[in-house]
Amino acid sequence: MRNKVLVVDDQEMNRDLLEEILIKDYDVVKVPDGKQALEKLGQKDMKIVAVLLDLLMPEMDGFAVLDAMHEQGMLKKIPVLVISSEQTVNVEEKCFEYGVSDFIHKPFEPSIIQSRVKNNVNLFLYKERLEDQVAVQTQAIRYQYQLLKEQAEELERNNEEIIDILGTVVECRDLESGDHIKRVKTFTRILAEQVMEDYPEYDLTPEKVRIIESASALHDVGKIAIPDHILLKPGKLTAEEFDIMKTHTTRGSELLNNIKDAWDDTYGKYCYEICRYHHERFDGRGYPDKLEGEDIPISAQIVSVADVYDALVSKRVYKDAYGIGAACDMIVNGECGTFSPKILDCFSKVRAAFEETVRVNHESQQETE
Repeated sequence: MRNKVLVVDDQEMNRDLLEEILIKDYDVVKVPDGKQALEKLGQKDMKIVAVLLDLLMPEMDGFAVLDAMHEQGMLKKIPVLVISSEQTVNVEEKCFEYGVSDFIHKPFEPSIIQSRVKNNVNLFLYKERLEDQVAVQTQAIRYQYQLLKEQAEELERNNEEIIDILGTVVECRDLESGDHIKRVKTFTRILAEQVMEDYPEYDLTPEKVRIIESASALHDVGKIAIPDHILLKPGKLTAEEFDIMKTHTTRGSELLNNIKDAWDDTYGKYCYEICRYHHERFDGRGYPDKLEGEDIPISAQIVSVADVYDALVSKRVYKDAYGIGAACDMIVNGECGTFSPKILDCFSKVRAAFEETVRVNHESQQETE
């Protein structure tokens, strides 16, 4: 039996058009109003994996449907993609407060709709499974990864798969596109290769650089444990909220430590170091352990710069992107915390490569749009 997608729109033409776009991958259930939508959602035999919800409908509008889904806990289990011709910040903020997963703007673009529905369904289903396992018992996670480990001939591929899956779950919860992880990996590789060339005392090798690049995807895996109202807040965090947010370093490293038997020691070591220490600073003013100087593992030092740089040049719900030149200057000038002189020396040498990476990504995004 195929998964079902529920389309809720008072315009028959919109319902039919969305059915035509999605029918290849899903059974499409169409209803013209919010009341019928809730009836469908309440049917136990109706396996609905996503809801495409119009906001402006007579009798019961989209916000009333979101209220009801929120009260019944449905929004934690079923991704909702809002169908809207409005693109105002207030509308989107209100929807995100409910826990809406994405937006589909009119007029419809078939390929975009297919990709967004597919991505949200896949990520939501995996996120649901993973979070249930973490909440019930860590042993369940250990068992799953132990099965992967037993397939010795596929161990290397499994290491990468674990990292990719966990990293994707984090991006899904954090409302990011997924490109953040890819960009951080690219910046990490560029900087790590320069460190390997200039500072042999760190004993980096091409293989270690490759693993550090891969492990960088899990620098924020602890955000799985951060409450949605903090993780998804579209504005500046309070001091108390920021303290909770900072625990993603320790929560993430604890999770990785619990599944350390699922991958080889080198992967486990670098993933743990990067996750726990990528917010430490060379002068000891970072967190969570206030490590100072070379007590901070070199893997975490490298990923720290890569993560900060991408955060600066990327637009977020709470800030605009800084210019690529300004972002480099801010790091070198200590505006984002103190980094190792050796790392900054290498960063200065690869500055052009970082900036070119950003330009290429921007051009790629514009072509996609």
